[in-house]
Amino acid sequence: MLVDGFGRVATDLRVSLTDRCNLRCTYCMPPEGLDWLPKPELLTDDEVVRLVRIGVERLGVTEVRYTGGEPLLRRGLAGIVERTVALSPRPQVSLTTNGIGLDRLAGPLADAGLDRVNVSLDTLDRAVFQRLAHRDRLDDVLKGLVAAQESGLAPVKINAVLMRGINDHEAVALLRYCLDRGYRLRFIEQMPLDAQHGWTRDNMVTADEILDLLGAAFTLTPDTTEERGSAPAEQFLVDGGPETVGVIASVTRPFCGACDRVRLTADGQIRNCLFATEESNLRDAMRAGAGDAELAERWRAAVRRKRAGHGIDDPSFLQPARPMSAIGG
Repeated sequence: MLVDGFGRVATDLRVSLTDRCNLRCTYCMPPEGLDWLPKPELLTDDEVVRLVRIGVERLGVTEVRYTGGEPLLRRGLAGIVERTVALSPRPQVSLTTNGIGLDRLAGPLADAGLDRVNVSLDTLDRAVFQRLAHRDRLDDVLKGLVAAQESGLAPVKINAVLMRGINDHEAVALLRYCLDRGYRLRFIEQMPLDAQHGWTRDNMVTADEILDLLGAAFTLTPDTTEERGSAPAEQFLVDGGPETVGVIASVTRPFCGACDRVRLTADGQIRNCLFATEESNLRDAMRAGAGDAELAERWRAAVRRKRAGHGIDDPSFLQPARPMSAIGG
């Protein structure tokens, strides 16, 4: 198993399939984009599946989420999903996406065995979307949501990041939109993972502020129907339920003590924390001929070094050199 020095067990594997993205969201990367990883540095489909298999068969991974960048840009995605769900014991397999292209790919991904999707949607306003993402693609995202639901990739979860003075006035509208369509909405505090290193706490809309904004139109009460466990989102019943809304307060209400996640980057690096400053290179060891047992032990060693928390509130905190697009969510 993947046990760290504080007794936490990692069972949730986030796998980035590419650092490329077809949006330029301001909290992630600059309008001109970034220097993408050269193709030879990226894991091949076979290498991805091999490392995931080691995680599932040898290390106790029970959930695999494919991320990016934008994972729908990966040509072999459906095949990777199909080979992942064929593993034994079968892991839960999900996808985090910006939704562009999901209208075409939701059906094939569902046929491949994908369980569900998380889709980023920060605004319902076309002009605001273009300001945030530097692309006029809101209609494509909304079509992708419909296709995902019709293909059975349920529950469709929506991730929204509120930014002060840009889209924070849309909190109520976003929740109403999701409630009307059966989507599950989660608001996420903006984290210091932008390539520009321009994040500041003053500009971040906090969990308390999000709840205050929603409280102007809805009655929210903590959802105590089930234990939160390692889930990143605090769940709240909306107007008594059964519908809920989640808030992921990574900055102001960190949940590091219950973290069960580990990350594999598109170029084969194990990261034991989203904010880690160190990585463990499985790609080069694999390409040099390392067997499954050696790769598994390297992976265990990387997780054992996991820190107690991300340390954003510590004066010595250093933002990771990799932006979110190159880490995987």
